[in-house]
Amino acid sequence: MKAAITQIALILLGLSWGGVAQAERLKDIAEVQGVRSNQLVGYGLVVGLSGTGDKSGFTSQTFKNMLAQFGVTLPPGLDPKSKNVAAVSIHAELPPFAKPGQALDITVSSIGDSSSLRGGSLLMAPLKGADGQVYAIAQGNLVVGGLGAEGRDGSRITVNVPSVGRIPNGATVERAVPTPFAQGDHLTLNLRQPDFTTSRRVAEKINQLLGPEVATSLDATSIRVRAPRDAGQRVTYLSVLENLEVMPAAETAKVIINSRTGTIIIGENVRVSPVAITHGGLTVSILENLDVSQPDALAGGDTVVTPRTGIEVDENSGHMFTFQPGASLNDIVEAVNQVGAAPGDLMAILEALKQSGALKAELVVI
Repeated sequence: MKAAITQIALILLGLSWGGVAQAERLKDIAEVQGVRSNQLVGYGLVVGLSGTGDKSGFTSQTFKNMLAQFGVTLPPGLDPKSKNVAAVSIHAELPPFAKPGQALDITVSSIGDSSSLRGGSLLMAPLKGADGQVYAIAQGNLVVGGLGAEGRDGSRITVNVPSVGRIPNGATVERAVPTPFAQGDHLTLNLRQPDFTTSRRVAEKINQLLGPEVATSLDATSIRVRAPRDAGQRVTYLSVLENLEVMPAAETAKVIINSRTGTIIIGENVRVSPVAITHGGLTVSILENLDVSQPDALAGGDTVVTPRTGIEVDENSGHMFTFQPGASLNDIVEAVNQVGAAPGDLMAILEALKQSGALKAELVVI
């Protein structure tokens, strides 16, 4: 338990010492509105598998349609169920300003009952956007990190996930997505973390460099900036803006609790009102022992096993500590170390502090 408390204390103290506000580049805290990536998805066939294909009906139908495109006509009623073919879904991310001819990485996942895609090759498949248009064409040999093996007696072993693979540079862009980057007289910068103070500071920083009323803070997220109409000049213009250093506003006071892993993060702006807390524990131990009853040989009788139960109760002495007005992060860490609270106990203490109104922070449980 001491090791766990020490680890928690190091995390919290590290946040406290490293919490000194520092200026950040505009490119790290904001992005240009309309300059975004787009998701692509497709459907295709992976062939060349070593007996690990699927037997789904839609796979056979897709396989017959592919053969028909190449002029191969199957006899009526014949259902080609090949163990070396699998139906897959394909997805990729089309970055902003991607041009025809550029390559994309793609992820291929089995959608049938194929147990492994190792050794397979994806046949040419179109990748479509949300508008139904084809933006890329995918094809290539899969790289599968997973491994699966199965014995005749039904025993099997699986390492990682063999039903998902990647194809680096496995798709070629065929259509560019239009962006509003070179349109209009203004550009809008959107903060990744909305904050009114940061939005105002960004506008003020740009106006200090380029003159008054060049940038206007619209809300907690958006800053509208006047920009040249020429696309080439606009690139240079944004290159200057994105390297401006801005002092972000202090983060909202938060306490983050991960109930599954026991991880607790306390922000530097967390404060605690005057309050007294007691911490104690009650341990109940139940021990089961078996005794053997052996009767005398002359008296007769049977040998029996009788249980013997022992119950012990250990009530640890409770610890109480108090927080003075405006207690900071360091005060909380020192108090936690003094009582020796485990992560589970600390969660209960923080929840009780929030319910009592003494914890001046947002409590987030993930």
